[in-house]
Amino acid sequence: MIGAYGDTACSPRREAQARKPQLGASHSAVRAFATEFELQARQLQLAPTMYTSSRELRAWCERNRNRLYIPEWLLEEWGITVDPTFSAAA
Repeated sequence: MIGAYGDTACSPRREAQARKPQLGASHSAVRAFATEFELQARQLQLAPTMYTSSRELRAWCERNRNRLYIPEWLLEEWGITVDPTFSAAA
């Protein structure tokens, strides 16, 4: 037996409630895209505490310092400078 209009599983009221953001809901379900740096660190199977000791990651950062995002703290730790006037569009 079908219930009242507001009680059906696909009623407009239920659909509107489903679209409402839940107060206090965790934002952990929102996923951001990983940066190239994060993908490289993941490929090298590095935890953030291992970044500074990785020769492979440092070489990657030196090659890509002017093109891709690299955390500033890591650039400072290694003394890698970025060319602020660098432009890949040539």
